[in-house]
Amino acid sequence: MNKGKTIFAQIMSLINEYEFKKCVDRYKGDRHAIKFNCRDQFMVKSFAQFTDRAGLRDIETTLNLCGDLYRSGIKAIPRSTLAEANEKKDWRIYQDFAMTLVKEATMLYKDEKLRIGLEEMIYAFDSSTIDLCLKLCPWAEFHHGKGAFKIHTLMDLRGSIPTFVMLTPGKVNDARMMDKIPVEAGAFYLMDRGYVAFEKLYKHFQQKGAYFVTRAKDNMSYEVIESRPVNKDSGVLSDETIRLAGYYSTRKYPDTLRLVVYEDIETGRVYRFLTNNFAIDDPLTIAELYRERWLIELFFKWIKQHLHIRTFYGTSKNAVYTQIWIAICDYLLLIIAKKRYGLDPSLHSISNSIGQVLFQRADIREIYNQPTTPVCVPEAGSVEQPTLW
Repeated sequence: MNKGKTIFAQIMSLINEYEFKKCVDRYKGDRHAIKFNCRDQFMVKSFAQFTDRAGLRDIETTLNLCGDLYRSGIKAIPRSTLAEANEKKDWRIYQDFAMTLVKEATMLYKDEKLRIGLEEMIYAFDSSTIDLCLKLCPWAEFHHGKGAFKIHTLMDLRGSIPTFVMLTPGKVNDARMMDKIPVEAGAFYLMDRGYVAFEKLYKHFQQKGAYFVTRAKDNMSYEVIESRPVNKDSGVLSDETIRLAGYYSTRKYPDTLRLVVYEDIETGRVYRFLTNNFAIDDPLTIAELYRERWLIELFFKWIKQHLHIRTFYGTSKNAVYTQIWIAICDYLLLIIAKKRYGLDPSLHSISNSIGQVLFQRADIREIYNQPTTPVCVPEAGSVEQPTLW
């Protein structure tokens, strides 16, 4: 079916042209565009991110050296044309298109099973800070003379799908974004200690019938209401029902909470997990549930490293946000391609190697569904291990 098509063309063929055009028309993205429209910009920047181009000049040079770009749907253009598009074409085009890809990916993975085995929806919520040069990007002032912005993400763990993404200035406190995320009754939300704001946990999760799992802060004041027996051989040291004891915290969160203390046998480190779920019988499941949060850490690493957010192809807010949203679109296209084409390797392996096979003319299944799948191995020290806890 895909004979003669490049791998890049097969991935880009998953784009719903009708939905893409609706996003473009909504912001008049192709107004006055004659030779280089929004679709061309999307294709060129996706190529640049998949192949790890270092800048506009690198993109221009590489495209000029590549033969038969027509079969991949890419135009070789001067860097000045791409730079102008990055400045003028509204970044919200690609934000809106990413949301259409989220809907498609969510439908594809709706029956996916998690390692934990729970039937409830499980989400991870976190943020990542992207550093910028303040001299080049004065709009991104952070603190101490540095520039940065944040990517706040809510991820559906069934397919590692970022269902909610918001870009904010680096100064924005993480807990403030809890007011923005959509909350579903009966679903689990995994968050780190930066989101332990009891008033928001009570208002946005407890009162809406949703469950949260987070890590307790070291200075949390509480009283034990009930202690349940545990199997300490599993690593669980205690499983208690508690009530907050602080003057303000008791008013912000008047209900009881569950505190599970767990020791990681491999490292000897002790973790205290805080949740409002009392229905799960085995406290070890609470610890294992929180461990699944590592999937969102991988998402941030892929966005920063594998889709080349280390180098920006413009310095204005519009150019930077455009690149981020196209990178998110590319990530979602890989998720969709994995399911649509029935690719066996993990999403991590596919995203690592996609740049090496981008212009091969073979069915994508033949490339990936074999024991010798090509994998791009990062240089030593370039990739940190994800933080599990």
